[in-house]
Amino acid sequence: MNAASAKPSWRRRYVWRALAVLLAVAAAAWALPRLLFGPVVPVVSVVQRDFVQSVVASGRVQAPHRIDIGAQITGTVVSVPVAEGQTVRAGQVLVELDATELQAALQQALTAVAQAQAKLRQLHEVQAPVAEQSVRQAQATLEHARAQQRRNEELFGKGFIGQATLDESRKNVELADAQLRAAQRQLESARKGGSDVALAETALAQARANADAARARLSYATIAAPVAGTLIGRNVERGDVVQPGKVLMTLSPTGDTQLVVQIDEKNLALLAPGQHAIASADAYPLERFEATLAYINPGVNAQTGAVEVKLDVPDPPSALRQDMTVSVDIEVARREDAVLVPSDAVHRADTPSPWVLRVAGGRAQRQPVRIGLRSGGWSEVLDGLAPGDLVVPTGVTDVVDGTRVRPRAAAANPR
Repeated sequence: MNAASAKPSWRRRYVWRALAVLLAVAAAAWALPRLLFGPVVPVVSVVQRDFVQSVVASGRVQAPHRIDIGAQITGTVVSVPVAEGQTVRAGQVLVELDATELQAALQQALTAVAQAQAKLRQLHEVQAPVAEQSVRQAQATLEHARAQQRRNEELFGKGFIGQATLDESRKNVELADAQLRAAQRQLESARKGGSDVALAETALAQARANADAARARLSYATIAAPVAGTLIGRNVERGDVVQPGKVLMTLSPTGDTQLVVQIDEKNLALLAPGQHAIASADAYPLERFEATLAYINPGVNAQTGAVEVKLDVPDPPSALRQDMTVSVDIEVARREDAVLVPSDAVHRADTPSPWVLRVAGGRAQRQPVRIGLRSGGWSEVLDGLAPGDLVVPTGVTDVVDGTRVRPRAAAANPR
């Protein structure tokens, strides 16, 4: 090998050695701070501000109750003047049934009432006066028979008439007396409180009751809204034959709107009637409205582990509809100037001994803490941390108690 060919080989070895030295220096420059001062780790800061703990849940809009509207008689539908979704007033006609037979039945019952009234009036105006006249005539006949009997007794004593004539006069007295008693009974029966009047009054009352029943059945042919509200269901059309028990329409009454939501049972101890809440319909998320917790079901659903909660909405937005899905934030507690740490920096938060990795003096130190309220990604620290402290999120797994670290601010803390 000559000198000319050896010179490039030497230069190549020199270049490679230089590159290796530079790489070693770069590696040392990168690793030395990590060895001396630890790795760069993200940290989050402890803050102090007013804090509200809320329980978040979803549910549906529900009126206090629903009214299922049906027919009370069997009939054919002739008119349905309302539509589903329509707002109706109390007494507004919803369904009309064919009432031809019912009207005829009512007319027949009214005719029976008129006949009963005429019968009672006949007793008062005709039969009672006739009975009074019959009593007077019977009394006169009895007096005449008695007078005749007295004369016959005198004549019989003088021997002018025989025993047969005297017996005949006595029979006449007995007959006149019986006729008087019969006339008196007839008069008593025709007067107020008598049997004929009582029967006539009973017949009139029965006729009137039948007329009322016929009138009621006729009214059943017109189905009206019992209260004001919104029709949320309609299951009837013109020409349908309906029967009692079939739901024709469902009415959501006008009144206080309620939200029915399911709350995880672990939050049950935080809830109390009267708590304030902010809600929004999923269809209109920007239109938020106020609600108040009104009812907590005393039982827990064994399948879902949830508790049913109802909230009153005193001023519901106009867009709110029955069965809409809603999201609710129930305010269960409030703290002023609370010391807060992001919840994702707390280890074993659900145990009696939670702790954080606090960065102090260039090292990560295990710091026990006492946790209070928790909500919205934040945990209230009752003891163990101060505002401004830096803590390592739980997602950083290569840092343990005592590790040297170089803190680097993480992404913005949760709000």
